[in-house]
Amino acid sequence: MRITHLGHACLLVESEQTRVLLDPGTYSAGYQDLTDLDAVLVTHQHPDHVDTDALAPLLAKNPKALLIVEPETVEVIEVNDATAFAPGDSRSVGDLRLSAVGGEHARNHDLIPPLGNVGLLIAETGGPTLFHPGDSYADAPRGVDVLAFPLNAPWTRMSETLAFIRAVSAGIAVPIHDGLLNADGRSTYLMHADKFGPAETEVVDLSDGTAYTV
Repeated sequence: MRITHLGHACLLVESEQTRVLLDPGTYSAGYQDLTDLDAVLVTHQHPDHVDTDALAPLLAKNPKALLIVEPETVEVIEVNDATAFAPGDSRSVGDLRLSAVGGEHARNHDLIPPLGNVGLLIAETGGPTLFHPGDSYADAPRGVDVLAFPLNAPWTRMSETLAFIRAVSAGIAVPIHDGLLNADGRSTYLMHADKFGPAETEVVDLSDGTAYTV
């Protein structure tokens, strides 16, 4: 499995046969010209996870790509042929097995109503499993090799992030959801994740856009 961080919550995940893109949002860059995608996956409807203006042109460049999204998101993206993907659902795309967990976005505060969110497990046949939680720490599945963990968000604090990393206890943790941080702030958050996370978890920073092979 090869993983490329394209800014904020967006990841390109590639196996020997399959290319899938996760959460192409407004704070991400470099995904707009991708081709040969087999699927585009969206954890929830917030713009930093799906840029609705960029989605149609992206799909036009990838006519064979499946659009697989959290159920509430189907109603807001205004793209035909989107497949709703609810907690408990699973399906194969090439040699990748996709599974959805969770169901609800973490609460920012009591003035914002609840919103749907799915965490996505991506398992390569005979290879590793990656978990992208979207915007929630509610589910911490076991058997995860690579955890994409939100580094910063209005809905969390560092102690909760560390508890989430420890609960999943993956061998590799890749920081994502960092679009609200400047360089100095990001370094501070990253230091805490690296220094105070579990000993068995290696934090691998992919912010420079370099592809990482597991």
